Amino acid sequence: MKLVECVPNFSEGRDHNILDAIAAEIKKVSNVKLLDIDSGSATNRTVFTFAGAPEEVVEAAFLAIKKASELIDMRKHKGAHPRMGATDVCPFIPISDVTMEECVELAKKLGKQVGDELGIPIYLYENAATTLKRKNLADVRSGEYEALSEKLKKAEWKPNFGPTKFNAKSGATAISARPFLIAYNVNLNTNDVKTAKQIAFAIREKGTIKRDQDGNKMTDKQGNTLYEPGLFTHCKATGWLIPEYKCAQITINLTDFTITPMHEVFDACCQEAEKYGVRVTGSEIVGLVPKQAMIDAGHHYLKKSNNTRGVNTDTLIYTAIRSLGLNDVSPFDPSKKIIEENFKNPTPLVSMNIKDFLNELSSNSPAPGGGSVAALAGSLSSGLSAMVAALTFNKKGYEENKGEMEDIGIKAETNMSDLLDAIDLDTAAFNKVMDCFSLPKNTDEEKKNRALAIENATKQATTIPFKVLEKSVAALEIALTALEKGNANSASDAGVAGLMGFGGALGAYYNVLINLPGISDSKWTNKIKDDADKLVKKAREISDEIEKLILKKLKV
Repeated sequence: MKLVECVPNFSEGRDHNILDAIAAEIKKVSNVKLLDIDSGSATNRTVFTFAGAPEEVVEAAFLAIKKASELIDMRKHKGAHPRMGATDVCPFIPISDVTMEECVELAKKLGKQVGDELGIPIYLYENAATTLKRKNLADVRSGEYEALSEKLKKAEWKPNFGPTKFNAKSGATAISARPFLIAYNVNLNTNDVKTAKQIAFAIREKGTIKRDQDGNKMTDKQGNTLYEPGLFTHCKATGWLIPEYKCAQITINLTDFTITPMHEVFDACCQEAEKYGVRVTGSEIVGLVPKQAMIDAGHHYLKKSNNTRGVNTDTLIYTAIRSLGLNDVSPFDPSKKIIEENFKNPTPLVSMNIKDFLNELSSNSPAPGGGSVAALAGSLSSGLSAMVAALTFNKKGYEENKGEMEDIGIKAETNMSDLLDAIDLDTAAFNKVMDCFSLPKNTDEEKKNRALAIENATKQATTIPFKVLEKSVAALEIALTALEKGNANSASDAGVAGLMGFGGALGAYYNVLINLPGISDSKWTNKIKDDADKLVKKAREISDEIEKLILKKLKV
């Protein structure tokens, strides 16, 4: 699922009629969800957080900026926070299946549209910056709104998009692409803010003030204070007291969790706390967190405890919650706190118990059908292989295979998850094709649109079983490794995993073939047929190898 977050900051924090109007524009766009609105009266500023599919997020951002340009007048704006426009900043953040480079392109697309259609000067900053001078937001925003009129006259501050003419009402907007920022607090069993700050200074990138042997601050020739760098880059931190929690916290902003993950920071805080005779009792995520950050933490703590990391995603997330103490000061609900969980597609079939699924399958409804069952077979194969890998991981006599068993366990769990998703996706795709056949066909234009819709829906209904075929071949490869190197007592399980994998592959292949006659794009159908033929040939070869090996192991 392609998912992008957008966090525009608007120069209005007091008039809720204006904020409600901006929110209404964002909510108009399908496949976009407004996650949070954070207003400040003193700063006279509001941060909106929404996420969704990339193109739709750009659309929502444009509508929000347009509405802000209509309702916010910078000539009347006063507030404590630095600002230079009605929409002051608008960053795009990759969440899942989207690269930073793609977010940079989204920033450029939005910047051009806002500049061309709304007449607002646009500056690209951070990862979208075209020059080093514009990478830092503070440099781009220097002088703020009040200096903008003169700033726009300077060649070095020509906007990336939009006019060089001063827009007195709307000011200018900075648009960017940046990594996700995790607002993260670590809790201590003390009210001593000084201790919290000392730990914070030790871990943060800026570090601790350098002092001479007499304890005096050290400075450079210009009189600037010198610092000893802290343990982590991309980490900002200080200490404070939270009265309602009755404890001091190390409050942290992790500006790139892929480089500085929260589990490493948490462990470092625990180690630093011991130096002062205090303990870390847990931690807190403020706002939302990407699923990958939780998965990474789960992997880290399972490895640390010498347990296999080849477990399902729910177990990884549960491990992260327990290990980081995320329920310490307030409940951590993964369905609300993890961004991707807010965008999960409904899974009516996967959510059924086995009996209800079989009753639905055996009814006179054409879906779910063979495509969903093929995906189920592939997922069962991966699940069995994951079990064999887990039973082998710490098994005496299999020490040499430990690393490989963990690797295939991880692969099997990921494969199983993808195939489970395909059970509902296949049925949804079939239903979409049926819906297209119900489209009107009274005029030539309607007939043309109907035919195109059927063609596109049938392609999608073919693509899903093709992906199931790919994943089922991967399941077969995993099953073969599990059989070759896994616990001998589980050989029959690995063998059944091979049978299920082949069943999933062949079933998916049949579902690809049955859809191809309904697609007029011969170039497309020839390509997918050729690729499917190669995959099913490979599936037969691996299946035959598994059968020979299982019979040999079972001495039949």
